[in-house]
Amino acid sequence: MPAVSEPPIPHTWRPLGVRLAVVFFGGMLLVVCVAGWIAVGPEVRGRVTPYQQATVALFAVAGAAVLWALMRCRITATEQGLLLVNGYRRHSYDWPEVLAVHMPRGAPFAVLDLADGTSMQTLAIQSADGDRAKVAVLQLRMLLERTAAQSLERPDPPGD
Repeated sequence: MPAVSEPPIPHTWRPLGVRLAVVFFGGMLLVVCVAGWIAVGPEVRGRVTPYQQATVALFAVAGAAVLWALMRCRITATEQGLLLVNGYRRHSYDWPEVLAVHMPRGAPFAVLDLADGTSMQTLAIQSADGDRAKVAVLQLRMLLERTAAQSLERPDPPGD
């Protein structure tokens, strides 16, 4: 595994394998469907009712929505904190809210431990990406350690 250094801020992590699979296999499925539609001939295409066409179109739109949700997944580190996008859900965390990040052996995704006692899986860092995922977890840990150290250095503002 290459040496890991702290990433510049802002920095975004995205899953590579899922994005490649969506583009490649989604593109191949589209090509096969269009080729099949052309290959059946005009007499068969003429027997397909508008309701059947609408059903196929509905399934295509639903499939595209799922694939788009998978491609949107990301974690963005900013000066204020982390922005986590899992599918169509967006979560924003300030740095003090995120205590740790880990990816246990065999786990499919990295997990953020939060200050409120809960945890959040991150679809943006996936173990299927191998060393790339390990580097991403280490980089995120470095950022968490840096922000924790900075918060210890800053004195609390005086109270009223």
